[in-house]
Amino acid sequence: MDKNLSEMSLEELWELFPIYLTEHQDCWANWYEEEKSIIQNILSAEFDLRINHIGSTAIRGIWAKPIIDILIEVQDDSALKSAKEQLAANGYICMSDRGDRISLNKGYTKNGFAERVFHVHLRLINDNDEIYFRDYLNTFPKIAKEYENLKLTLWKKYEHDRDGYTMVKTNFVTKYTRLAKVLL
Repeated sequence: MDKNLSEMSLEELWELFPIYLTEHQDCWANWYEEEKSIIQNILSAEFDLRINHIGSTAIRGIWAKPIIDILIEVQDDSALKSAKEQLAANGYICMSDRGDRISLNKGYTKNGFAERVFHVHLRLINDNDEIYFRDYLNTFPKIAKEYENLKLTLWKKYEHDRDGYTMVKTNFVTKYTRLAKVLL
């Protein structure tokens, strides 16, 4: 494709970057650790950070999109904006900025996915429900398998509709995040 990613419509992006799931890969934890080290080298001198591996690749034994989700929590709005600028200057593409929630990606090319793909979620300290969800599913493998089954049933239907795929999973994620906050 001759267009830059920033020139593509949402439909073109979803076509170029479809949802696909793979069996759990042990290398995902290593990819996270390597990327975490890169991020720490970019940001750590200036920030007090909390960095966590979140998303399905952080849940043992379930099928997932092979995209490593990384949650970075910083102390305040100033740190949030500065971290965004520094990450963007180092190859991360800002996908959305809602002020207190910023998403950046790495590994998307105009030819499709790179070998390693990362979604970086910049947030303020304690905006971290994803950690509760991850920990709950890692504590309760039966529930993790239910989540996997849900994702597998949605995969082909929403292959080119990331928003729809995410929306349909919301009730499940919300339910078990709430339980995690009570139990863990």
